[in-house]
Amino acid sequence: MMRSIKALILRVLNENRIMTIATNRQDGWPQATTVGYVNDGFMLYCFVPRSTQKYANVLRDPRVSIAIGADAPNPMETRGLSLAGTVSEVIDKFEFDYVAKLRLKRYPEYATVQQPSPQDIAEGALSRIMSEPSSTRVALLRVAPEVISVIDHSKGFGHSDLVTFSERDLDIHLGSFRHGWNDIGPLADATDP
Repeated sequence: MMRSIKALILRVLNENRIMTIATNRQDGWPQATTVGYVNDGFMLYCFVPRSTQKYANVLRDPRVSIAIGADAPNPMETRGLSLAGTVSEVIDKFEFDYVAKLRLKRYPEYATVQQPSPQDIAEGALSRIMSEPSSTRVALLRVAPEVISVIDHSKGFGHSDLVTFSERDLDIHLGSFRHGWNDIGPLADATDP
């Protein structure tokens, strides 16, 4: 059963490209924003301008909540994820470049984004969708899930399953995962667990 639930998690992660991430502001209020993401197995990544409030929030408090899902024509077909995780900034250049390539595979339209104006570069907003983002203006955030609530109405309206992840789960999975939408990098030739 756990194997099928984890397979559903990966399916939802692979079928979507947008997530809502809630961070904790300095004044205690939560802040939810919508961002594009890529996943490497269960690991989630998003590029954010260093000038944003969400970046300042995760530097101060790395705990986040995330929601991922899409509307379904039939309410009984609704599937989605709600998760709690911990954010860390990717500082390794190899991982940064690898995820940038994953992102271009997931968002091929980013390959045609024109060079932003000097004002846009200063603000950092467009810098995050450039085909080769600058790590001086844009941070790459890695979200390691700790708990995922899997919403699956095909098992009954309102049904959800709770899955807890350990570092070992994430390490094993990252070493053996092959994306359905990705054919680049060292994981491309690995077999599915």
